[in-house]
Amino acid sequence: MDFAEWEPYYEEILAYFGFDRKLDEEAGRLLASLIPRDDLPLLEKAIREKTVTVCGNAPCLKDELGKIRGTVLAADAAIEVLAARGIRADAVFTDLDGATDTLLAANRNGTIAVVHAHGDNMPLLRAWVPKFTGPLVATTQAAPLPRVYNFGGFTDGDRAVFAAVSLGAAAVRIIGFDLDDPDVEPFKRGKLAWARKLLGLIGYAC
Repeated sequence: MDFAEWEPYYEEILAYFGFDRKLDEEAGRLLASLIPRDDLPLLEKAIREKTVTVCGNAPCLKDELGKIRGTVLAADAAIEVLAARGIRADAVFTDLDGATDTLLAANRNGTIAVVHAHGDNMPLLRAWVPKFTGPLVATTQAAPLPRVYNFGGFTDGDRAVFAAVSLGAAAVRIIGFDLDDPDVEPFKRGKLAWARKLLGLIGYAC
């Protein structure tokens, strides 16, 4: 999804949550200044014409790991579940709110960190991005910048699905998603509702 297609949904998200677009744009510029390299070609190589499994971080993930096929994309802290079971993610999509040393270790061992900038995570960007020594790709939910991409999507999980579609995956499987989780607070419930809506735009029902 190019930005012209994405922008109307982005504007709706801004209005729904009361986010400040200027802060998102500032975060994108910050990430552009921090990112030491652009490994999009590696991410595209891992995805194009491949079967891709996107692993969300819902509690059901641990029971669905047998469904993994092909390239593995993890949503943020799902990397912890995968690593604990000896499964290497090819890439992890993260806004860093679930970042731990496990994420850094995976990145050192070749997992591509697809780091996302938004208005609320600038301190996390400053603290974590310099620690990554492996492959990196930068994303934003606002207008893309040189070396900072916008594939569409909003939460870590649905952004991974959008990226897989945008980068030419042959098929995308989705596991570890629970968009009806009743045990989340209202803000998270709103994010899950948006994830469902956005995934529906590209033909994925969860």
